[in-house]
Parts: sequence; structure tokens; C-alpha cells
Amino acid sequence: MAEAHQAVGFQFTVRPDGVDFKLSQEVIKNIYLSGVTAWKKKAIQFKNGVLAGVYPASPSSWLIVVIAMMSSLYIHIDLSMGMMDTIKENLPYRRDCMSVQTRAVLSAILFATGLWLFLIYLLRYTLKALLSYHGWIFESHGKMSTSTKVWLCLVKMFSGRRPLLYSFQASLPRLPVPSVDDTIHRYLESVRPLLDNEQYNKMELLASDFKENKAAQLQRCLILKSWWATNYVSDWWEEYIYLRGRSPIMVNSNFYIMDLLYVTPTHRQAARAGNVVHAMLQYRRKLERGELAPLRALGTVPMCSTQMERMFNTTRIPGIETDFVQHLTDRKHLVVFHKGRFFQVWLYTGGRHLLPSELETQFQRILNDTSEPQPGELKLAALTAGYRVPWAQARIKYFSQGINKVSLDAIESAAFFLTLDDEPQGYDPAKTNSLDSYAKSLLHGKCYDRWFDKSFTLISYPNGKMGVNVEHSWADAPIVGHMWEYILATDCFHLGYTEEGHCKGDVNKNLPHPTRLQWQIPNECQNVIETSYLSAKQIADDVDFHGYLFAEFGKGLIKKCRTSPDAFIQLALQLAQFRDQHVFCLTYESSMTRMFRDGRTETVRSCTSEAVAFVRAMEDAGATNAQRLALFRKAAEKHQNMYRLAMTGSGIDRHLFCLYIVSKYLGVDSPFLTKVLSEPWKLSTSQTPQQQLNLVDINKFPKYVCGGGGFGPVADDGYGVSYIIVGENLITFHISSKFSSPDTDSYRFGQHIQKAMLDIQALFKPENDKTAQNAKYVHLENGKKHI
Repeated sequence: MAEAHQAVGFQFTVRPDGVDFKLSQEVIKNIYLSGVTAWKKKAIQFKNGVLAGVYPASPSSWLIVVIAMMSSLYIHIDLSMGMMDTIKENLPYRRDCMSVQTRAVLSAILFATGLWLFLIYLLRYTLKALLSYHGWIFESHGKMSTSTKVWLCLVKMFSGRRPLLYSFQASLPRLPVPSVDDTIHRYLESVRPLLDNEQYNKMELLASDFKENKAAQLQRCLILKSWWATNYVSDWWEEYIYLRGRSPIMVNSNFYIMDLLYVTPTHRQAARAGNVVHAMLQYRRKLERGELAPLRALGTVPMCSTQMERMFNTTRIPGIETDFVQHLTDRKHLVVFHKGRFFQVWLYTGGRHLLPSELETQFQRILNDTSEPQPGELKLAALTAGYRVPWAQARIKYFSQGINKVSLDAIESAAFFLTLDDEPQGYDPAKTNSLDSYAKSLLHGKCYDRWFDKSFTLISYPNGKMGVNVEHSWADAPIVGHMWEYILATDCFHLGYTEEGHCKGDVNKNLPHPTRLQWQIPNECQNVIETSYLSAKQIADDVDFHGYLFAEFGKGLIKKCRTSPDAFIQLALQLAQFRDQHVFCLTYESSMTRMFRDGRTETVRSCTSEAVAFVRAMEDAGATNAQRLALFRKAAEKHQNMYRLAMTGSGIDRHLFCLYIVSKYLGVDSPFLTKVLSEPWKLSTSQTPQQQLNLVDINKFPKYVCGGGGFGPVADDGYGVSYIIVGENLITFHISSKFSSPDTDSYRFGQHIQKAMLDIQALFKPENDKTAQNAKYVHLENGKKHI
């Protein structure tokens, strides 16, 4: 029906006396409005591009400088110190086209423009020099030195007013290359608690040999790259850590983000999807125009916004040896998956976004569609969940021409991908494993109902819950979290729903129906799809997930103990890891380096000698609480210092990683770097930031909190732990491991974390309160897998 509706918009009849054209008035109107919208969008993007390009100055400041220079011509005060006269003398002189007065005015304008540009660059480089100072990070929380206060005032003064999203990009400093001596010293310090004396001595010898014989050459190449590129890490990190991996990205790379924990704005699936998609279109418009406010630490220090550029209209394209990220502009459609069928939905009509009620109508039409999947269509998306080489080969062989290419292009060029799921999910306190099931659904689903290559797949459930599965190569979790906070706040507090749970606004039933994508998938391709599905299903079935809400206390109480919440949780994880495995292991915590241009992440090695000493004291019955508390504070301070070093470009692992890449380019064999890069991270942790935008006052609306997100296990015999500090009184944990490992159990590890958190908190309380805290602990089911 949709094709028929569109066909009558334009008709022509060939007659003996000529060709008779008939155009629909509505079609002409839509074409006109679409053109007006496109030009308006380009004009706004151009304006905002100019504003960001001259920041921290403004276009009006150019006029002020020109007026000042022009006025000097009439008050006979040469502010240019003779430079305007020099410019005037070198301008062509002809009586009929350029008089003396015209040359004087033109020389003043040219000099004023040059002076204005010089001042812009002076302001930028002054701001860049100020932003290169990171001493404020190393100061104690709540205490600010006079020098830092002066520095903050200067940063505010040079930052200008009302910056746009990309206004600070040219002023951000480059990521510095640490010295080899510092990196190796920190590395050896980080592995000391994990190695016995013999192993440590061997590692020292390898490090010493590397430093004396090979490091200098590799370091020079890396410094040269840091001068040439905007960031010496990020492009290699994206290529070699993400895009060159040939293993499935489902579970191994992609991550997920959950919906609101306690609130479901509407239980109508199509309505909730309509509001959320409309909010995403609003966010995308602000993003494309650069109208979002840049994220700033302390409300002053800007963060890099580069990763946000590829949030929409982006797909990871498979290749034989390496994938690549395809980013397009101005995509006007969405692809929806429902019960094995793919639908294309246009997001614009008459030059505007579809309204939430119109989107609800479109999604409801898809939900009401009873047609069957075409041969091979049901599990087609499993190609994106399996190994990359078979997917790349199948893409070339079966999807490079004909209707398969047209349909695949529709998916890969879509703004994003939407799945209308057919099984309800979400957190339900009355159901024991509801959070576990919800997380696994978001992480891998059925292995064929998410397009894992899209920048993100929006997932809508029949009970009104939502979630996001995110491809990792293009950005890190805080970037998507920023978008998701905006979406949830807009959905709940700005768009809203009717009393019946529908989207607000009139229902337009004249919209063309969503279009089914057509496929001709031969049996050979269906066999490839089935193979990818089986390999993906094996990975998904092996994920042992446990999520729980730690509500005994939160950030508020931890801060009253005068310690960092992140350090507190990391030390609790070390204690839980030791109790679970009876050994210490190499621990990965992700930190951000977005205070630098094109910065992404750095590793904090949380298992320090100080942390080990604290854990051993906690397990030593002869140690007193005073001794344990002293060791805790020492370990927490060490962790905070490591985190600060990572944030300020003095981490360990990205530097060693880049040195390793350079060694491979130069054909230099380094046993030290090979050993470092092959070490397994048996405990991989990450904190997902909350309240980046502060759009919702969670003290006033405590139920409107997000459940955070998580990721799959990194090591076959290890744990992946994502934790989210929600407000003042809640911490959520997302724990993953593998059923196939006899040594791990996500439920058991979660219980160890809970006990560790309570035990550490008890150190800050009177001795008689400790018994009450331990009474909250639920006894472990030792040795039993929780499924």
C-alpha cells in the first residue's frame, strides 16, 4: 500500500501530441518543505561552525576591532604602528576604481582582520597552556590551593561565554608521551604484588634490556607521531583493539545500557518507542548543529567531544583483515526489526521530524503486521554476531548487488537500528533474576535480533521498557550515557504521555506505511547465517551474569568517611576477588583521557601493593581495625593517585601499547613488550558515570534513576564488573563471567562484593555496630553455580 500511495504522487502519460504530467499538490508541498528544512539546517550548521571556529572570540568582536581601527583614521592616532600605511602603499592604486580614502579604509579593515585572527589564536594558545596544567587534580578533595583558584579564574576568563559543543576542540592540549623510565618504573611497581621474587627478577631484566637497547628508537617514533597527530593513541587503539579483531563483537566488545530502574512511563511498546525515538531525533539535531553544551569538569575544564560526532548514521563494516567505521550525514530513515522482519521507517515528513504520535502509529503498524519472514531473513542479523571473516565474505558474495545490496544499504545507512522485542524485560524486585535476564537480553538477545554493527541498537520491550546495545569501536560508555540521560529526561519530563499511555499529539493516519526490506538469500548464504548464529549462541549461552542493587549505603556515606567512592569500591573488589579466588590478579579499571584532544581511555592497575597489604590485613584475624583502616587509607590514596596519573596522560598501558605497535611497524622484536601485552586481565572493571547533564534532580525524583550498564567477561576465567554510583544511596553492580569456567561464579562474586563493602564500611564505625552490619550479609552458596 505504501508503494501505491507514493506512486500516485507523480504520473505521466505519453500521448501522440506530447507527454502529460500530473503532480500531486501534497508531493510538491513536501518537496518544498524538505528543501527549506535542508537549507535552514545548512545555514544553522554554517553559523554554528563559524561561532565554534572563532571561539573564544565572536564574530561581533571582529566588528569592534574594525571600528577601532577605522576610528584611528579620523583621530590621527596610528594604533597599528605604521602597519596600515604599509598595507595601503602595497594596495593597487587607480583613480577610477580605488581612491586614496578607499585604500585607507581597506587597509584598516585588512589590518583589523589580521589583528583579530592573531588575538583569536593568542587566546586559544593561552587557554591551551592553561588547560595543560593538571595540578588541581592532585589536590585533596574539598581543598583548593590559591594557585588553583587563580588558575580556575583565568580558565573561566579565557573560556568565553556560551560555548558550543565543539568550541573548545582547538584549545585542548595534546596527550603527552610519558618518559620510558617513568612508564617502566610504574609498570614494575604494578606487577610487584602479582609476581614472586624469581618472576619479578626476570621481568626486571626484560625491562632493563628493553630500556637500554630498544626503547629509545621506539620512543622517538612515538614522539614524532605525537607532534604530527592530534592524539598518538586513539587511532591505533580504535584500529588494533577494536577493528582488527576477528572474533565476534557480540559480548566480547559491545556493551549495554539499561532503562530507568523503578519507573516505566508507559506500558505501551509503540508509544514508548515513539517518544524515545523522537527524543533521539531532537538530540541528533542538537548534535549535528553543535548546540549541545560541552561537558566540563568542575564546571570549567572542558572535555573532548570528538567521539560524539559518530553517534548516529554510523555502522561498523566488516572486512577480511580489518573492519572500518562508516559514518554518513543527514540520514532520514530508521530500520526496525520485529519477529524476523526488517522494516524501513522514514523519520521526516513535510521537512520536519515525525511527531511522537506519528512514530507511535508507524511502530504500531509494524507490531500489527502478521507477515512471515522471507527465507533466510529471520536470523540474518546473526551475521553481525558471529566471526567477522565469514560475515565479510558473505557480504561481498551475497550482498554486493541486487535487492540484497539495496536492503543492506538501508540498514547500514540508517540513523540507528530499532528492535521491537517480543519478550518483556526489566527490573522487577519480585523476581529473583529479573536484572540478570534483562542484562543478557540487552547484551546479546537471541543473537539475531540486534544489528550489532550499528553504532547502537535501541531495544523496545512489550512492557514499555527500553535499553541500548552499543558497538564499542566508535566511542566509550560515557558518550552514550550522555545521550541516554538526555533521552530519558526528555521522554519523562518534556514529552510525556496521555492518560491511556499513548504519545501526546494528533494521530496522522495518512503517513505512508513502513516498507518491508526485501531479500533473496540463497541456501548457501543461509548456511553461513546458521553457522554464525550457532557460534554466537554458544558465546551467549556461556555468559554467566548477575546484577544487583547495593542499597545498604552509597556515595553519601562513603564521602562522610573522607574517602573516594571509586577507591572504596575498587578496594572492595580486590577484597572480593581474593576471597573468591584466593589469589590476586591483574586488574583493569578504565579511566578517561578526554581532557586531551581526541582522548579516549587509559588503564588504572587497581591491584597495587598497598591494596594487597590492606586485603591481607582484612583476612588476618590478628589485625586490629585501626591497622586495617590505616592500610585502607594508604591503599585508597595510592589508587586515587594512580587514577589521577592515568587521567593526566601519565598512565602505563596506552604508552606500552603504542610502543608495541611501533615495534611491529619497525620489525623490532621486544620480549618485554610481548610479555606485557599478553598478560590477561582476570578482573576487568569500569564505572559508568551518572548525572552528566543534571537534567533530573534525583533528590526530588529518586525513582527516576537508570540501572546503568555492563559488558561481557574479558578473560575466560575472570570477571567483568561494571558499577554505577547512583545518587547518594545506591550502587548498582553488573557482574559477568563464563559458565564454562569452573573457577568463576557471578552470583558468588556478587555476594563477596556485598560482604566486602559492608566489612570495609564497618571499619569506620564503632565496634558494636559491626555485628549489625554483618547480619545483613546473605550466606554464600559456596561451590554452587547460580543460574
